Amino acid sequence: MGRRHFALALPSALLVSGCAAPYRGSGRPGDPIVLTLLSHYASGELKQALQGPVDEWNATHDRVKVRTKAVEFTDLLTTFMVRQAAGQGADIIHPYCLWNGQLVRAGVLRPAPSGHAVEIGRGYGRAAVDAASVGGRVYGYPTEVQTYALYYNKRLLRAAGLGSPPRTWRELEEAAYRTARRDRYGNTLVQGFGLSTYDDSTTVGQTLALLGAAGGSFVSADGRSTAIDSPAGRAVFELEHRLVVRGASTPGINVYKAFQSGQAAMVISAGWWTASLRAEMGRDYREVGVAPVPVPRSGDRPGTLSTGFMLGVNTASEHPREAWEFLRWLNAEKVGVRTARQGSVATRMSSLQVSVGSLTGRADDMGTLLGAGGDPNLRPFREALAYAVPEPNVPGAQQAKSLLRQNIEALWTGQRSVDEALRAVRRQVDQEVSRSW
Repeated sequence: MGRRHFALALPSALLVSGCAAPYRGSGRPGDPIVLTLLSHYASGELKQALQGPVDEWNATHDRVKVRTKAVEFTDLLTTFMVRQAAGQGADIIHPYCLWNGQLVRAGVLRPAPSGHAVEIGRGYGRAAVDAASVGGRVYGYPTEVQTYALYYNKRLLRAAGLGSPPRTWRELEEAAYRTARRDRYGNTLVQGFGLSTYDDSTTVGQTLALLGAAGGSFVSADGRSTAIDSPAGRAVFELEHRLVVRGASTPGINVYKAFQSGQAAMVISAGWWTASLRAEMGRDYREVGVAPVPVPRSGDRPGTLSTGFMLGVNTASEHPREAWEFLRWLNAEKVGVRTARQGSVATRMSSLQVSVGSLTGRADDMGTLLGAGGDPNLRPFREALAYAVPEPNVPGAQQAKSLLRQNIEALWTGQRSVDEALRAVRRQVDQEVSRSW
């Protein structure tokens, strides 16, 4: 996921207190069932946002209670695997969808019962459903969904004589070259287009967003080989290579800091960044615009990348029925919310995500919660839910992503040519995703 900063962005979209009718359950002798929920919502707004609906559930349900546990995101996958092997797996887990194939292969995730699978397929966009599925079977309720778009600095584009953001790759290159600036010693003052080796979000994420805009994919449909060594993949690598060689991009710069300080004119990144930029830039945020990822040629269909998380039930849970019912209540039940329109409803999870500056895969909820008066920079991310392509979640996806990142960085830093980088990705990733798990 890369660097993640969230700010409490839209408090008006939070759930109306007391809007859900209390449900006391049938009750039975002895202590109530206690379900454990393990996530990476370990601190700050994320922790508080999740605890709100959990407290609401616990206050209105006698027979089943939910207790949250959390670890940092960097420890999450290891924690899932280690606790499962030790027989201490949580009832409900909150994985990054990239890991789903690995977790299914390891016997950690339980398939969603048919009724829940139908609800998920009906309520969410295709990218979110695909990310929560492995081998055509749905394994959980999508929660946070991030799509990628083009951030641009309006002031820097205006100064270069550009009145609007680029829509094609040719326009993207022209804008990048015209906005890039160096001092007389060759030091970068402004990156025209912010390529950066800082983290996965900027290295792999924007490369795959451009690949999606070119109609390509990283992994083949059967999940057994890489598909990036293709005309679309080659075009992306060549585009990025030109931007570096011609001085419009300097990959060693931390693009997060560079963009907000006016030292990068354009960056492709995910929607979570809007809340961070709004909080950190203050009045300067008015110079930030967001547009769809440019496509290779005028008239091409839009495309981009989506990433996300989901909530699923552990195969080791002794109370799967109760766990799935809690997830339905959290992710599918509509309740009243405070918006400009009276009588508005949305799911608790969608309200939770919007409160921390994020999105879900429920387009109807996003329309309700963001409304016409919200941050216009969120609109391209919401619209991209209709056409974004999810990250592949085959069993070797995490390692494949790491290998892709290494080769992209080797291309950007001049260690490999476009041909060499594509061949290396094909050889290394094919070996990873095709091996027996």
